[in-house]
Amino acid sequence: MSIHIKNQQAILDKLRIEELNPMQVSAQQAIHAHSDIVLLSPTGTGKTLAFLLPIIAQLDTTCHEVQALIIVPSRELAIQIEQVTREMGTGYKAIAVYGGRAGAKDKIDIKHRPAILIGTPGRIADHLRRENFSTEYIQTLVLDEFDKSLEIGFETEMKEILIALPMIRKKILTSATQNLEIPAFVRLKNPKHIDYSSEKIAQLKVKTVLSSSKDKLDTLVELLNSLGNQPGIVFCNFKDSIDRVSGFLTENNISHGCFYGGMEQKDRERALIKFRNGTHQLLLATDLAARGIDISELKFIIHYHLPLKAQEFTHRNGRTARMNNEGTAYVLQWENEKLPDFIQDSEVVTPQKKGTSSPSPWQTLFVSGGRKDKISKGDIAGLFFKQGSLSKDHLGIIEIKQDCAFVAVQKSKVTQLIKMVNNSRLKKKKIRITVI
Repeated sequence: MSIHIKNQQAILDKLRIEELNPMQVSAQQAIHAHSDIVLLSPTGTGKTLAFLLPIIAQLDTTCHEVQALIIVPSRELAIQIEQVTREMGTGYKAIAVYGGRAGAKDKIDIKHRPAILIGTPGRIADHLRRENFSTEYIQTLVLDEFDKSLEIGFETEMKEILIALPMIRKKILTSATQNLEIPAFVRLKNPKHIDYSSEKIAQLKVKTVLSSSKDKLDTLVELLNSLGNQPGIVFCNFKDSIDRVSGFLTENNISHGCFYGGMEQKDRERALIKFRNGTHQLLLATDLAARGIDISELKFIIHYHLPLKAQEFTHRNGRTARMNNEGTAYVLQWENEKLPDFIQDSEVVTPQKKGTSSPSPWQTLFVSGGRKDKISKGDIAGLFFKQGSLSKDHLGIIEIKQDCAFVAVQKSKVTQLIKMVNNSRLKKKKIRITVI
C-alpha cells in the first residue's frame, strides 16, 4: 500500500523552503511517471529533495524492509541525504553507511530496517555480500552523482550492486555534469531525461587576480583580506598544498578550516560543521568539496591552483552563485602562467586593500548527547539560556547528531558557559561539554 504525501507543503515548511524550483517540479513529475530517469542539474540546485519527495510518496507503510537504495560517491553526501530525510519528518527511517564508519554500528542500525538505505558503493556492496539486509523489497535505486562514483573507481562495486537487486522497478541517475555517457551496466530502458545542466548561472562572475610570484601565497592573503568576513572556499589541487597554504594563512592570522580526502572522517565532518556555523568562514579544500557536501551559499570561491579539467572548474564554481544568488570565482594566476582554454572572458582585478580579515566571533562546542538520547535543539538551547545565562544573540547554529551535538556560541561566553552547564543532566543523560 503506497501512500501519497498529501501535505507536501508541511515538509517544505519543516525544511524552510517556500516552494519547489522548476527543476524539482519537473523531476518529481518524471519520477512518478517513468521507470528510468536521468536528472542533470548544477550543484546546489536541490537534486536531493527532487528525488526524495517522490520516493517517499511511493513507499509502502506496511513494509518493514529496505525499499529504496541511494548510492553516493562520498561519505559527506551520504550523511547529507540522511540528514535531509530526517528533517523532512515523514516518519520513515533512513540510515547512511560508508567507509570509515564502524561496520558493527552499521549492522546494529540495519537490523532495525530503514525504509531508505544510503551509502557509498564499497560499503553497500560489502553489506550485500554479507546478506545483512533483504533485497526482495528494494524497488527504487538512486545513483546520485553517478559519474563521480565511476570517476573515483567504484565501477566494479556498482556493477555488483546492480546484479544483486533483482526487484528494481525504478532507477534514478543524477549528475551535475553535461553530456554524460550512461554506463551500459545500469541497463536503462528509454530513460526520461530531465536536463537543467545547460542553464547558465548569470549571477556568477569570474575574475582573475595576477600574482608576481609563482607560489601566489602573498596574493592569496591580499585577496582574502580585501574580501573581508565572507564565507568562501579556497581550492587546491593537492593535500600537501593545503598543509603549506594553511600554515601561511595561520602565520597571517587568517582563521580557516581544512577539508581533503586524507583526513580522518571525524575531522572532515567537524571541519564542515565549523564552516556551516561560522566558526570558520574560510575552507581550504581539494575537489572533494566541489560537490556532494552540505554547505550553504558561498559569496566566493578561489582557485589557488588552476583546475586540470573544465569539469572541475564548473563544479568548483557551482559552490557559489547558486539558486539565483550572486557569487564570484577568483582565479589566481602567476603572471607567467597561461590560463587553460576553458577559462575565458575573465576580468583581471587587483585586490582592494581593506586591512585584515577579523577572526570569527563564534566557537564550536561539543555536547556528548544526541538524537538517541531524545535530546533536541530546543533542549540544548533551553539549557544554555536558563542554566548557562546566554541570550539569544550569544547562541548560534545547533547541529544534532545521533550520539552528540555541536553548538556555536559567542567566544566571549564560552568559558563561563562551560563552567555553568558542563556535567548537567539533559533528558536523563549527564552531558559533557567541550570546545573543539
